Amino acid sequence: MTTAELITATSERSELVERLRAKGGGYHDRHPFHERMNAGLLSPRQLRGWAANRFYYQVNLPRKDANILANCPVPAVRVRWMQRIRDHDGTPGRPGGIEAWLRLGEAMGLDRSEIVSEAHVVPGVRFAVDAYVNFCRNRPWTEAVASSLTELFAPDLMGRRLAAFERHYPWIDPAGLAYFRNRLSQAPRDSEHALEVVTEHCRTPEQADAAVAALSFKCDVLWSMLDAIDHAYPDE
Repeated sequence: MTTAELITATSERSELVERLRAKGGGYHDRHPFHERMNAGLLSPRQLRGWAANRFYYQVNLPRKDANILANCPVPAVRVRWMQRIRDHDGTPGRPGGIEAWLRLGEAMGLDRSEIVSEAHVVPGVRFAVDAYVNFCRNRPWTEAVASSLTELFAPDLMGRRLAAFERHYPWIDPAGLAYFRNRLSQAPRDSEHALEVVTEHCRTPEQADAAVAALSFKCDVLWSMLDAIDHAYPDE
C-alpha cells in the first residue's frame, strides 16, 4: 500500500468510527423510561417488569453471538468473540451475566422461576429481541458485529444506572447489582474489539454504510424494547 493509499484508508476508517459513534444520539439511555429510572421515579412494579422483560434479551445474547461465530470466517475474530458467550453463559465455577441478571431480579423481589418462565415478557420485547437474533443469523457477519457496537455507549449508561440504583432504590439488595458492575469493564473491552473488526473488514463505502445501518437497527431494537415495557408498566 502506497503512502497516499494508507492516508486514504486511515481517513476512511476515522470517518466510519465517527459515523458509528454519532449513533449514540439514538441510544436507549435517552428513552423516557430510562430517564425516569435514573431519576428514581420508577415503582418497584415497574422495575420488576423491566428486569423480567430484559431477561429475555440477556438470555438471547449468547444465541446472537453463536450466530456471529457460525457466520464468521476469520479464526482470530472467532477466538476473541467466544469470550462474549462465556461472559453471559458462565463457565464451571464462574457464573455469567445470565446468572447475574437472575440475581438482580431476585434482589428486586422476583422469583427466579418466574423470571426464567418468561411469563412477564410482553410481545413487543419478544418481537424486538427475536428480530435482533434473526438479523445476526441472516445478515453478513460484519453487519452483525457492527450491530453490537451499542456497547460503545453502554459504560456511561451502566455507570449512571448503578449510581441511580444505589441512590434511589435502597430496597434492592446491593449484591444484586453485580451485573452492572461487571459490564463497566466488559463493555469497553467488547466494543473496542468490535470496532477493530468493523474498521478492518468494512472497507468499501457500501460495507461502511451497511455497518452504520446495522448499528442504527440495534439502537431501534433497544428503544423498541423500552417502548413496549413502558406501555406495559405505566406510571402509577
